[in-house]
Amino acid sequence: MISRWGRARGTMREAAKGPAVTYGLIALCCAIFVVSPVSGLDPSHGLGDALLAAQEAYFERWGVIPSDLLTASPRALLTPFTALFIHGSWLHLLGNMLFLYVFGTPAEERMGRAEFALFYLIAGYVALLAYAVANAESAQTLVGASGAISAVLGAFLFLLPKARVTSLFPFLFFLPLRFPAWVVLIFWFVLQWLAARNAGSGPGVAYLAHLVGFSAGFLYAWGRFGGGTRVRTSAAATEGESQP
Repeated sequence: MISRWGRARGTMREAAKGPAVTYGLIALCCAIFVVSPVSGLDPSHGLGDALLAAQEAYFERWGVIPSDLLTASPRALLTPFTALFIHGSWLHLLGNMLFLYVFGTPAEERMGRAEFALFYLIAGYVALLAYAVANAESAQTLVGASGAISAVLGAFLFLLPKARVTSLFPFLFFLPLRFPAWVVLIFWFVLQWLAARNAGSGPGVAYLAHLVGFSAGFLYAWGRFGGGTRVRTSAAATEGESQP
């Protein structure tokens, strides 16, 4: 009885503090972006051509370069982890953090902090690695938390398929409409799949990483929680042109 009460108290304390991992990831990504040359806020990075050179060096140092990653050098093998915290623009950062905030909170509450943190990092690594394997000759840098956040979306789809999600669709004049999560997330997945079929090998959005991350997240949640009870709370999200 004492041990059960101790575990219950630990669970209640953790729930009371909120999704600390999700908040920590958001804070870390934002802090890294603000001090990076990409934000344009730090004058020490220079202006004009100097700033562009600093940004290029920054992406090459911390981002994933597929042709380098597949050489399996120790430094290159670490870049999928560092790339998860690097973003290419303010829009890229804000879009990803919005999705992480909305969908990461219930996923973390279901998994627990330690499991969610490992899930996020490993799924993000797998998504970036899959993209690198599919584009083995590419020297373009790949950055962003999109693969990991896509995994969170996949897990959310399994855990809370009936949660009501507030969405903004451009072709519906950005009217706020509420749909079940399974409708929004499957629609998002189909859009990523269609975009991946038409994507080239040059700079752009790594749709393949999104697809792999989403699939990995859904399969993990299915394998991990398939025999248990799903979370039945509701959630709200904003879907527009800014997607992970």
